[in-house]
Amino acid sequence: MNAEQFRNVLVLAPHTDDGEFGCGGTMARLIESGAAVTYAAFSTAARSVPPDFPRDILKTEVRQATQLLGIDEAHLLVYDFEVRTFPTVRQDILEELIVLQQRLQPDCVFMPALVDLHQDHQTIAQEGLRAFKRTTVLAYEIPWNNLNFNHQAYVRLDERHVQKKVEALACYKSQQHRNYVREDYIRNVAFTRAIDVGCDYAEVFEVYRWII
Repeated sequence: MNAEQFRNVLVLAPHTDDGEFGCGGTMARLIESGAAVTYAAFSTAARSVPPDFPRDILKTEVRQATQLLGIDEAHLLVYDFEVRTFPTVRQDILEELIVLQQRLQPDCVFMPALVDLHQDHQTIAQEGLRAFKRTTVLAYEIPWNNLNFNHQAYVRLDERHVQKKVEALACYKSQQHRNYVREDYIRNVAFTRAIDVGCDYAEVFEVYRWII
């Protein structure tokens, strides 16, 4: 089995840019192979935007980043849940996820890991598993947030896929102060994971449900 078996993919990002960090290279590879990829970001994290940027800058930046990866604007969904409050509105989030399941019926969902320390990421993971009970579900890695990330699945990436991931994350001008946005870090994580499976670059995933 390989990643190209998935033709209708949904990426759940608690905040704009989480999806690119966790599976940007995989999205680039899937789109290159002809898969339809829908990207759902649940918060633009306006309260976390640096003061010298417009409050809604992340709406623009996520549009630029996902377009660079090859995602059509019609397949970009951006919600307005307040950052760091997801546990208090988990039922509302679940209902939105159920709508996505019914409307898209994806054959694979990428989402954060249950072991993610961030409360918003945990909520998306927990409610995502409830909403997509009959779907292949893979959790992506956010290294600085994950404790005991148990990766069993590897997606091999070529240089062009990693470069697209780097360029997509560079679209987030408002987030460039964060050290994990550095190109050398992004490439080093992909290189380190690839060592395990004997290739140049890879992204890793925890398998929550695999349906063949």
